Amino acid sequence: MCTMQYPARAVVNLAAVRANVANLRGRTDAAVMAVVKADGYGHGGLAVAQAALEAGATWLGIAQLQEALAVRPMLPDVRMLCWLWSPSADVRPAVRAGIDLAVTAPWVVDHVADAAADVGVRARVHLKVDTGMARGGVRPEAWEDFVRQSLRRPELEIAGIWSHLARADEVEEPTTARQLDLFTDALAAAARLGVHPEVRHLAASAGVLWHPATHFDLVRPGVSVYGMVPDGSDPAPLGLVPAMRLEAELVNVKRVPAGTPVSYGHTAVVGPTTVGVVPLGYADGIPRQASNRAFVTVNGRRADVVGRICMDQFLVDLGPESDAVPGDRVRLWGPLPGDAGERPTAESWARAADTINYTITTQVGTRVPRVHVEETWS
Repeated sequence: MCTMQYPARAVVNLAAVRANVANLRGRTDAAVMAVVKADGYGHGGLAVAQAALEAGATWLGIAQLQEALAVRPMLPDVRMLCWLWSPSADVRPAVRAGIDLAVTAPWVVDHVADAAADVGVRARVHLKVDTGMARGGVRPEAWEDFVRQSLRRPELEIAGIWSHLARADEVEEPTTARQLDLFTDALAAAARLGVHPEVRHLAASAGVLWHPATHFDLVRPGVSVYGMVPDGSDPAPLGLVPAMRLEAELVNVKRVPAGTPVSYGHTAVVGPTTVGVVPLGYADGIPRQASNRAFVTVNGRRADVVGRICMDQFLVDLGPESDAVPGDRVRLWGPLPGDAGERPTAESWARAADTINYTITTQVGTRVPRVHVEETWS
């Protein structure tokens, strides 16, 4: 029996994070930026950041200003890039803290430069070119004017030029090659204007794993740091180890006869069997779309989710011969030491919910404790 005050916990293996970062470092000559946005993809941003740095990452990537500023006091000397805020945001604290800022649109140039003027220090910025995502960054036809606009503001130090790949997880898709060409053209145009940045970066996890030509000076692995693969495939052949196990305690076990309907809407009918109640639900990030489709393990045995997942709990079919009792450990996903046999994974839950593995860990709710451990997982 596992002991918990809250009836569930997310066990995060920092040894797995270090192993994954070391694996990724071995695939490139570029420096590694570990992306720890969204509280480290739900794993605990600061703890993951420290583990990644111990394994050789030299940069951190955090999307939102508030998260970056929260982590900065604990890691004051680490290169850190932040890239997402609105025109109403005060970026002066980030400039003052030495956080590199992405300049992703013409309005951002003056927004950051004015903040730097107020603070009295030059802001390190990374200019972004849109090579095919249609998100942040300026389109190629506006790129040279954008670079000139940035050069007119002496408060800015252009430390980086970057873009983002849209379909790098589709290994044979030609979009990546087209984006690489556009990015190379943008770098050449910037060089003609006298801009030679410290780092050029294009590749996230899929680029690191499958497109070495996109590595340049810096790579930005995200989901692979946490032992998941961006195309949803098995991480084991790539030497990656999932870093999170989500587990809970059974809170109720009962025998039910044949023809027993379960949970809201009676979308499942079971029996004769034993059902168990797992005290996690969609308020904890368990996707309701996985109702009647996902599975867990209880004492090492598969148990299918039956009925609709509720806000705080869901039911599993333990089988007619089950000897499970309240307090037994339920594994929703992730490895156990000495694991063998069928295991539920973030990816199996993603398939059950018609989503991607990224969403499974990032959606784990804040009321679920994160417990950081050092274990040998495979």
